[in-house]
Amino acid sequence: MHIQDNYRRPLLSLRISLTSRCNVNCFYCHRDGIVPSSGEISADDVKNICSVAADLGVKKIRLSGGEPLIRSDIVEIVEGINDVGFRDISITTNGTLLEEYSGPLKDAGLDRVNVSFDTLNPETYRFITKRDYLERVKSGIKSAVDAGLYPVKINMVVLRGVNHHEIWDMFDFCRENGAVLQLIELLKTDNCPDGMDRYHCDMNRIEEKLSRMADEIRTRKFMQDRKKYYIGDGEVEVVRPMDNTRFCANCTRLRVTPDGKLKPCLLRNDNLVDTGEALRNNDTEMLRRLFLEAIGRRSPYYHQDG
Repeated sequence: MHIQDNYRRPLLSLRISLTSRCNVNCFYCHRDGIVPSSGEISADDVKNICSVAADLGVKKIRLSGGEPLIRSDIVEIVEGINDVGFRDISITTNGTLLEEYSGPLKDAGLDRVNVSFDTLNPETYRFITKRDYLERVKSGIKSAVDAGLYPVKINMVVLRGVNHHEIWDMFDFCRENGAVLQLIELLKTDNCPDGMDRYHCDMNRIEEKLSRMADEIRTRKFMQDRKKYYIGDGEVEVVRPMDNTRFCANCTRLRVTPDGKLKPCLLRNDNLVDTGEALRNNDTEMLRRLFLEAIGRRSPYYHQDG
């Protein structure tokens, strides 16, 4: 059974932001559309939330942050979700701690990993993140592949004048290391710093080139109609959420903030549902009602009629 919202969109996936903390400082970061919070739900809270989500038909869990691997209980969190019965558990990470955690997370039940990694150039990496972790990230990516996490996807935010000329170098790096490249259009939300427009890159030209080069092109219906381009033994996926009615029309996701609020829409923070009382009292029925309330608040941010 899949619960649908008022726009007949099924709820298939849950994205849980485990923390607002991060050990890098990317200048374009939109914090996953979430207002920073000092509170963090416990591993037991995550398990209880996932248990109710499973009962409502959710099939996929993605953990994110901030940087989720900062959580000292990250392996316990994944184990708890696996115990609920989920068989599609993924995580989005900046990769700086991935070399240490790839094996334990795989053993705990993690299936897939997305690594935010925008450049192979040390100076550009330092400009974007304000850190010198590039080699650690590269080692973490290779460790994730070796641990059997599949697929390992590299999220490359394409930034005009910063890294847009590195796309094919990153494609070769991914192909050579058994990873999939995802080209991410720069997303601007209320949480983004001002002045991001100058870094926005025209993805139409990139997709036109990919279309000419591709041996095969596939469209992912339940992933906002994303295009996947297969070129030789490599794979590129293009993620284009900005001002995109297809993104909203095909959205099947609900989000959870680090302090346990249900967030119906990436681009809104004015319709959150607080689960604090239900979690404190371990009240499953109340938590279920709050989930249904959040689903009822889901509506497309961008509409076909503009």
